[in-house]
Amino acid sequence: MPRLAPLSPDTTPELRSHFDFFLGTLGFTPNSVLTMQRKPKLVQAFAQLNAAVMDPEGEVDLGFRRLIGHVASQAGGCLYCQAHTLLGAQNFGVDAAKLADVWQYATSPHYSARERTALDFALAAAAQPNAVTDAQFDVLRQHWSDSEIVEILGVVAMFGFLNRWNDTMATPLEPVPAAIAEKTLDTQGWQAGKHAR
Repeated sequence: MPRLAPLSPDTTPELRSHFDFFLGTLGFTPNSVLTMQRKPKLVQAFAQLNAAVMDPEGEVDLGFRRLIGHVASQAGGCLYCQAHTLLGAQNFGVDAAKLADVWQYATSPHYSARERTALDFALAAAAQPNAVTDAQFDVLRQHWSDSEIVEILGVVAMFGFLNRWNDTMATPLEPVPAAIAEKTLDTQGWQAGKHAR
């Protein structure tokens, strides 16, 4: 049960363009954003941050950015964000086998050494306390440019905010991301937990 229920999008019609931003990536306005609308400036700022972090003109593949968000959310323990990032990754072309192996990326043949390095970094950067070491950062720089690293960390940082928001609010998970998470990670023990409707 949500601690604060998402409000109808009609509650704050002036935010419609910000709500519609998410239609292109998810197909719906997330309940997290519908809860945020109690503070319209927060929705505006978050939509702007999300647009910058997930910029289609960025250098890091859009689907892979969602997998970075997934691994960061796994470290943060947010089941809501784990489901959303799987849906986003699928919507941006990540195939089912790669999605199903995301929790085993370190040994999966579906992930390259370059991708593993980024996901290891995301896991360490999302840990509390932060677990990134100089040695790990040096390895990351062997595979990714400085501007790509900024994009990667931007994803981790944005999901740090979202993980705290959605876990604290017990944001109810929408049917579409719930279905993909159940289908993709069911055998690995994923459940919606407090985010179940």
